[in-house]
Amino acid sequence: MTLKQDIQDFQKEMIPKIPEHVLNAIIKTSAELGEKNIEALALKKGDTIPSFELTDALGEKRSSDRLFDNGSLVISFYRGGWCPYCHLELRALQKVLPEIKANNATLLAISPELPDYSLTTREKYELEFPVLSDPGNQVAKKFGLVFEPAKELIPLFKENFDWDLIAINGTERVELPIPATYVVDREGVIQYAFVDADYTKRAEPEKILEVLREGGN
Repeated sequence: MTLKQDIQDFQKEMIPKIPEHVLNAIIKTSAELGEKNIEALALKKGDTIPSFELTDALGEKRSSDRLFDNGSLVISFYRGGWCPYCHLELRALQKVLPEIKANNATLLAISPELPDYSLTTREKYELEFPVLSDPGNQVAKKFGLVFEPAKELIPLFKENFDWDLIAINGTERVELPIPATYVVDREGVIQYAFVDADYTKRAEPEKILEVLREGGN
């Protein structure tokens, strides 16, 4: 089963359970975000990524420059462990982790969550790859991925889903990355970029593997 199919199955089950006023607000603000065409500002295939160093969920520093010594990187920017679509994506990536490693690549997941929340995400979903905390979205901003969600969503998320994004990210001003996945060769050049402001759309793991097999490392 593809990640797209997993997402569709999830939507069939969960969307009917969301209060109508909340669902309407999500649909409205998502459409408004799509009209801004944020993707046009993001790094794309052929660009060179900026060097970065972030702390993983276990407190270890992870440097992109050092990781390139082992081969290519697969970098997944996700909104947070609270996001059910991110959960589905992270779980799908975990399933293909052995094949990613077999193609001399290192998988990284990056979100603006504080380290404690990143650790919860890693443990809850039994992830065996580094989950990095990007305070204030500093790295995501360099990739051109960051946006400020509509202010009316923040209290709706907290009241209806118990997603307190201010506490989770540790900032009064909530900013999030649009979901993005990159395959970057060991020279730092992007060989594949999936960037979509529609949070329900994610890169298919099989496409990532295809790029790696074709020489993404």
